[in-house]
Amino acid sequence: MKVINVMIADDHSMIREGLKQLLELEGDFKVIAEACDGEDCLNKLAIQIPDILLLDINMPKMNGLEVLEKIRSTNMKIKVLVLTVHNEVEYLLKAVDIGVNGYLVKDSGSAELKKAIFSVINGEDYIQPSLIPVLNSKMIDRNHDNELIEELTRRELQVLKLLAVGKYNKEVAEELEISERTVKNHVSNIFKKIHVTDRTQAAVFAIRNNLITI
Repeated sequence: MKVINVMIADDHSMIREGLKQLLELEGDFKVIAEACDGEDCLNKLAIQIPDILLLDINMPKMNGLEVLEKIRSTNMKIKVLVLTVHNEVEYLLKAVDIGVNGYLVKDSGSAELKKAIFSVINGEDYIQPSLIPVLNSKMIDRNHDNELIEELTRRELQVLKLLAVGKYNKEVAEELEISERTVKNHVSNIFKKIHVTDRTQAAVFAIRNNLITI
């Protein structure tokens, strides 16, 4: 069996060393590079591409999700398994959106880590089993939101984005060069279409669906 070349990106040296010892114990894996932050990770990937990158999210200079975005935007051919303390589904959703191959929480056992790595290397996605139900639920909610967004006109979508960043009706009117009355009508229609009752809920809807960045 071919030895799997691994790179570990984590800002804690003890975690990197522990993972290296764990993976190399049985001879199936070889850790060929380590990185202590996001920039260090990308610099080393420019020199040597492993079979799989074990990527932490919380890192200085550039976090793991930013590193993942950079990898995918440059079409770098590499499998990425996020290994993190975060079990919040929002991080998982973001990683899935960017194109992660696997997502595992750090309190998982060594057997599950190796299973995740083998799955990813063999072309399968691997998600922490305990996170799958809530991920599926969130994906269903997102699909429902997408249907609601599709009901908005181009102008209503513009108004929603401006509301979500805290613009008042007068400011929206000035930016879009329309009357305040027209803005008020748009706001009323938006609330009905996305099933919210106030600006705060509308802003949450926009943020949740990546209509604006914060």
